Amino acid sequence: MVPRELFPAIAVLTVLYLVVVAFSYWGVRRTKRKIYEKDAEVKRRLYELAILKEISDRTGYSLNIQKILDVIVGSLNQFLEYSAVSYMLLEPSKIVFKADLERSVSTHFIKEIRTRMLGSLTALLGRDLADMEVEETITGAIMIDIIEEPVQSYFNIPLVIGGELVGVLTVSHTKAGLYKESEMEILYKIVNQASQAVTKLEEVVKTEQGKIAAMLESMLEGVVMTDREYHILAANPAAKFVIGYKGEGTPTIFDFIDAFKDLLDIRSKLEEAIKLDKIITVKEVFFSNKYYQIVVSPVKSNVGFTKGEILGGVIIFHDVTHEKEAEKMRNDFTSMMVHELRSPLGNIKKIGEMMRSSKVLEDKQASSEYVSMLYESSSSMLDLVNDLLDVAKLEAGKFAVEKNQENLKEILAERVKFFDTTARDVGVTFKLLMESAVPDSVAIDSKRITQVMNNLFSNAFNYTPKGGMVTALCFMHKKGASLDIEARTMLAPWITDNMSADTALIPDSVVVAVTDTGEGILTENIERLFNKFIQFSSSARDSEHKGTGLGLVIVKGIVEAHGGVIGVGSKRGTGSTFYFTLPL
Repeated sequence: MVPRELFPAIAVLTVLYLVVVAFSYWGVRRTKRKIYEKDAEVKRRLYELAILKEISDRTGYSLNIQKILDVIVGSLNQFLEYSAVSYMLLEPSKIVFKADLERSVSTHFIKEIRTRMLGSLTALLGRDLADMEVEETITGAIMIDIIEEPVQSYFNIPLVIGGELVGVLTVSHTKAGLYKESEMEILYKIVNQASQAVTKLEEVVKTEQGKIAAMLESMLEGVVMTDREYHILAANPAAKFVIGYKGEGTPTIFDFIDAFKDLLDIRSKLEEAIKLDKIITVKEVFFSNKYYQIVVSPVKSNVGFTKGEILGGVIIFHDVTHEKEAEKMRNDFTSMMVHELRSPLGNIKKIGEMMRSSKVLEDKQASSEYVSMLYESSSSMLDLVNDLLDVAKLEAGKFAVEKNQENLKEILAERVKFFDTTARDVGVTFKLLMESAVPDSVAIDSKRITQVMNNLFSNAFNYTPKGGMVTALCFMHKKGASLDIEARTMLAPWITDNMSADTALIPDSVVVAVTDTGEGILTENIERLFNKFIQFSSSARDSEHKGTGLGLVIVKGIVEAHGGVIGVGSKRGTGSTFYFTLPL
């Protein structure tokens, strides 16, 4: 037996033991709780990393927030207990609602979730969404209406991209009191990081889109870009100009369909290109007084998981009007060359055949006539070749003149005397007005200036009807004075209509001008006068006057090589004045 006096000591020791055991038990539980919490934190971290990696792997560089949400929804059951997880996204014309059921619920449960989510969006946006169409998708477990369990646990996470609310993500359950701060915090974090990634990507895309838009704006070709549903994503100013679109914003595919109507079925070409993955080229469409080559092509992705996927289509309108004009010009040039060479070559052939006869050779008079005809025909061909060579030199920047001190007045008087016979033959009065102040000696290339005068006189007679008048004029010009005033002081005719240059800016020069009383030149044709192979018809002697259309091009080159300028004034039904200057 234990002595009675030891009982107090035993009691104290027992209490101490119990205290030690209690503290040890409490310490163990505390340690276990910490380990459990740490383990839960590690699991949350691992889940967070796993789901973010899955989002990255499965969506790549996608801007599709719905695809990202599908990844989050699909893997959320690893971390949270729920009856349904759902999201609601705002689109321009509708609201997308998708719910994934982990367990069976009633249609009333889904309806309540949808109503709550729509209310949250309405409150966050501050506008009524009741009239918007809701596109609903339910996945996972089946709905059973006999289950009457209401929504007991529920929380929303706003979806914000680039500072703009685009939707909400919702987790819900039929059990009450499930979701604590830690669960909500990690889901907020995952959604927030995904939203930030999309926001940053959108900023990059917007920057790149800005660059592309700037490039499209500056392109001369009309460019229209569409998605796979043929909605126009972008149309540059050149494309809008093609169809005459003057509205605000981007035109629709129907604007292009209506514009081309029976000329070209834009929609079917676009559909063919996208569905069959091929480039379609329409070589020539004449539309709105212009010729267009139209290329319709699919647009493919070349990066990421979507590499090779057709994203939409592009339509390119290439204005080939100038190419068509150039082609016509080449054809006209070929016809002109054939016409200009056929006659002299035919004459030379006939003369050659006739001169093979000994009888013709014995007849000195006939031989002389044939030799003269041979000379004229060969000279005609040589002049044509020389004109072509001169134009080639002008275009190559190698045209040059050899200036010497020459008597311009004598050259002009001699040319007037030469053309006097032509004037009498066509029934046109021809006169020369010479100012006494014109110097006897001027630095010019006499051969080339003679060529200029020949061309201007010849044109004047060809385009002046019988009974008209051609006036050659030579006078001094002082800088600051107007040519027409200086000409009129000599009582000389001068036509200033459509004369574009300010003649007062011309430096001190000798001016040679030719004024006729012909038909005049249409305003729209004046700018084209000095272009290659351009000729305008004349009712005066159209059947008699043929040529290469190179004369005025060469005349302009000769005058400018002398440092002068050439100009024209013309009035329809009154006549024309051609002038050129030779600076002193």
